[in-house]
Amino acid sequence: MLMPAHDGWWGFVFGRLSYDALPFYSAIATTAASLVVIGALAVAGLVTWTGRWGWLWREWLTSLDHKKIGIMYVVLSLVMLSRGVIEGAMMRAQQAIALDNPGYLPPEHFAQLFSTHGSIMVFFMAMPFLTGIINFALPLQIGARDVSFPLLNSISFWLTAGGAGLIMISLVIGKFSTGGWTGYPPYTDITYSPGVGPDYWIFAITLGSIASTMTGINVAVTIYKKRCGGMTLFRMPLFCWTSLCTAILMIFAMPPLTVATGLLALDRYAGMHFFTNDGGGNMMNFANLFWLFGHPEVYILILPAFGVYSQVISNFSSKVLYGYDSLIVATMCIAVLSFTVWVHHFFTMGQSADLNAIFGIATMTIGIPTGVKIYDWILTMFRGRVRFSVPMLYSLAFMVLFTIGGLTGILLANPAIDYQVHNSVFLVAHFHNMLIPGVLYGMIAAYTYWFPKAFGFQLDEWWGRVSCGCWVTGFCLAFLPLYPLGLMGMPRRSQEFFEPAYLPFTIVAGIGALFLLAALASLFIQLVVSVRRRAELAVPAGDPWNGRTLEWGIPCPAPEYNFAVLPIVDARDAFHAAKKDGTAYPAHRFYSPIELPKNSGVGVVFGLALAAASFGLIWWMWWLVVAGGLVALGALVARSFNLDTMRVIPAEEIRRQDEAFLALVHRTPQVSRDDEATATNMGLAEPAGV
Repeated sequence: MLMPAHDGWWGFVFGRLSYDALPFYSAIATTAASLVVIGALAVAGLVTWTGRWGWLWREWLTSLDHKKIGIMYVVLSLVMLSRGVIEGAMMRAQQAIALDNPGYLPPEHFAQLFSTHGSIMVFFMAMPFLTGIINFALPLQIGARDVSFPLLNSISFWLTAGGAGLIMISLVIGKFSTGGWTGYPPYTDITYSPGVGPDYWIFAITLGSIASTMTGINVAVTIYKKRCGGMTLFRMPLFCWTSLCTAILMIFAMPPLTVATGLLALDRYAGMHFFTNDGGGNMMNFANLFWLFGHPEVYILILPAFGVYSQVISNFSSKVLYGYDSLIVATMCIAVLSFTVWVHHFFTMGQSADLNAIFGIATMTIGIPTGVKIYDWILTMFRGRVRFSVPMLYSLAFMVLFTIGGLTGILLANPAIDYQVHNSVFLVAHFHNMLIPGVLYGMIAAYTYWFPKAFGFQLDEWWGRVSCGCWVTGFCLAFLPLYPLGLMGMPRRSQEFFEPAYLPFTIVAGIGALFLLAALASLFIQLVVSVRRRAELAVPAGDPWNGRTLEWGIPCPAPEYNFAVLPIVDARDAFHAAKKDGTAYPAHRFYSPIELPKNSGVGVVFGLALAAASFGLIWWMWWLVVAGGLVALGALVARSFNLDTMRVIPAEEIRRQDEAFLALVHRTPQVSRDDEATATNMGLAEPAGV
């Protein structure tokens, strides 16, 4: 069992925290920590200088509006994306000079980087990004006012933010785990890693996994209970279907991860031996629990992106989505099969050949419904009026590159091949081949697609194309060379190597990392340029893309109540059908008051208090553990006594806003498909297509 390292008042207040925890063990660590601290102070200083703390608290941090919570998720993911891409580039730079050369990253620091990079990109970039997009778009697409549990939504976000904060703090105080993003014992066992690194990983991941479980419940209930009149399940947009399957996966796949991290914490803190082979446990129990979560997690990440691509390809092909029913069936098949393939992640760990064969066949089978989707998207574009907007460019790049990644996945599904390449960079290439085109491109496409609905103006098209080109070029250069490298035998996680034949490929991969850094930079430049040109890029009439689903029939930005009057639909692609019938912008005779949840600080307090308690557990500050737990519990108890949780927007105010919007629509000129990306687009695209 762990015991405090310091006695007296210091041990009581600071636990095992000491001067040695500061990042002065290398110039790189010191620089990185300084950038984090300076960045945080700069943001705090800017908010203070502009006098925006009250506004930030009222309008954003305590908001229960699903759209604002979704936007905050995306902001968090972009911050974490920045750190993840930079760390990935640092590893590629190390490997580009690693032939008979220790390079600039010591082995332990390199191990920390691949651990933080993977943990950030999976748990605190991809998961918040897709959760934010679902939060923002889903209620709008099903004609709802909000999610079913607005306060739970806020708590989920702040738990995620707390977990991300722990990982950022680990860059400044202490060192992160060297056990990889999977946290396998014995690498994270107390005997091999007595420091705080694995504890940072355990508690950050635990907060994130609990948040994702609650999000899954919220999304599923919202879809089941909040659909507008006429919105049957088989009239929902494909993005809603993929969100539903994702939510179900979250509900059933996240708990095994929470159990795994909890048992690992008991091993480290209470002297248990769940995963220590010489103490009566078995580390394979951890591998099974982790990958029982881990492979459904791949589809938790991929399925929302599939939904985005379905929306984007249909929209920018000006065609109804081909094979709607088959896409739904394929999505459900993928969701079910995702729970049947987890053992392929450890084909090399000693189970029988028969078991490996069963899971190999199941893994190959899951490629069939994915292939169905690719063909349906191609047929959607066939004879369509395809517009090569930025979201469509990401979709096209995805289809080409993801197919390559899928084929390599079929190869890895063969246990005999997997035995040869499992511990090589071939696997690194395959993993990134699925997640960068499959997830990151989809999320950036969604960010570009729905940005006008969130903020009222489009993103700059030229910089969007530059960023897309850099993401695609960077991926191809950084990861496709790893396939031949893996076949040549280069091990993954290599900080240094001694085979000259590897060098040309690692240099090309290093150049690819530079393009990925350029892609990240251009993504932020696009945002800055767009904000500066926001008056020119404004699309207040609400439909800049000739949209097909309900969210494009309301103003940009969307009002807090979403719809002045909840819609009633009688077709798929309900807004497109209404435009064809001439009923897209109805004038309502009657308006009713709208009840919305009041802002609440419970989510902020609860999430950050548990993050503080987790920090206390990491450093053995037991007083902070108790205080954080009591504050979190107190926030929930206090909320249960608060009966004044709703506010009402009067019907006359809603009438005034809706009539002003309808008047704006009627005087806004329509733009053709060729002018959608120009300043002449005020948000009323010319209806076209079928």
